Amino acid sequence: MSDNHSHEKSKGFSHEKVETSNFLMIVLIVLVISIGGLVEIVPLFFQKSTTEPIEGIAPLSPLQVAGQDVYRREGCYNCHSQMIRPFRAETLRYGHYSVAGEFVYDHPFQWGSKRTGPDLHRVGGRYSDEWHRIHLNNPRDVVPESNMPAYPWLAEAPLSAAKTQASMRALRRVGVPYTDEQIASAEQELDGKTEIDAVIAYLQQLGLALR
Repeated sequence: MSDNHSHEKSKGFSHEKVETSNFLMIVLIVLVISIGGLVEIVPLFFQKSTTEPIEGIAPLSPLQVAGQDVYRREGCYNCHSQMIRPFRAETLRYGHYSVAGEFVYDHPFQWGSKRTGPDLHRVGGRYSDEWHRIHLNNPRDVVPESNMPAYPWLAEAPLSAAKTQASMRALRRVGVPYTDEQIASAEQELDGKTEIDAVIAYLQQLGLALR
């Protein structure tokens, strides 16, 4: 009886010590969350569905890379996600839900969770280049109820082949299989193009593989 009483007292003391020590509680919470996160995340690094591109996915062209850079610079991801959830309401509106194999070449990917404007993941090919050009110049010319700001300066801003080539080299360092020839081709592909051309090229390729 004495041993059992002492054991229960010891257990109670340990439990009380955890509950009354902020530092110890924080350490244990972080430890538990870390273990749970590792159990969920680590297997994804070894699954083909999350590490290999699906059929039809290729690295972005130099013009599309330049467009992606402008897209991020202007904060388009703050209002437009590129993730379609696997729910009926989502797929009816946007199309096939997003899968990891579509984003293996995106660093960082543009999934996000907030939508002030529509999801853009399946926007590729839905509208003409001219529609996008008008929309970016003044959204209300094609969507009267839009609260999106206009980006008229994109049509005047020339592209920098050197910056795009630097982006492509950085992407190659994290696993995107760009060749020296593809990087060198940026100079010719971007010649005479503006930032609006690049953004449109980027938007027009979104989500085509699973369309």
